[in-house]
Amino acid sequence: MALEVNKNTTSKTIYYKLRDEIINLYLEPGTSISEKELSEKYSVSRTPVREALVRLAQEGLVNIYPQKGTVVSLIDLSAVEEGRFLREHLERAVVKEACKEFSQENVLALEMNLKLQKMYIENNDYKKLFEADEEFHKIIFEGSNKKRVWNSINDGSTEFQRIRMLRLVTNSSWDNIYLQHKEIFNAIKNKSPEIAEDFMKEHLNMVTFDKNKIKEKYPNYFK
Repeated sequence: MALEVNKNTTSKTIYYKLRDEIINLYLEPGTSISEKELSEKYSVSRTPVREALVRLAQEGLVNIYPQKGTVVSLIDLSAVEEGRFLREHLERAVVKEACKEFSQENVLALEMNLKLQKMYIENNDYKKLFEADEEFHKIIFEGSNKKRVWNSINDGSTEFQRIRMLRLVTNSSWDNIYLQHKEIFNAIKNKSPEIAEDFMKEHLNMVTFDKNKIKEKYPNYFK
């Protein structure tokens, strides 16, 4: 797959592609990454590949070992908790804002998103369900005029995203996720900020209760 060679965009494009593959577990924790193979895959020099890997290392998603190579980092549970804490407290605040000023267009966007979640659950497609889950939260931020805040916490909670993906793989009781989203949606639609906040808190604490089970099933994925 060739990428358009542009000094300002090529490295960023590779970064986002690799980041997505790591979060979605296409590149599993502990997997070796070859600069040479990536440069051949994207038909670019090693420089933008190296720049992308350095940025991923700064986020803690890869470890770069001089003379040895690059490896997808193991999941750090302390970083997971930091990401969860960040998202919980900001999302509780934002969902209360959504109850005050959400447009009908955004209400319909959430409603359509819920229908997609239901379809992905029925199709047993956890990767699409994860994408729809993230989109659900993104719509709430954008509908509350907090798009930049969403971008910020999305960049700062990559470890939390990885374990949420693992949770979907480990625990097939996805209906609970859908039902919590539905309660959050109803609270926004009915302009009930306290109810929305309570369900958002419960929703973002689910990983806390499941992390030991996840670690037990995938011990080699964790530090």
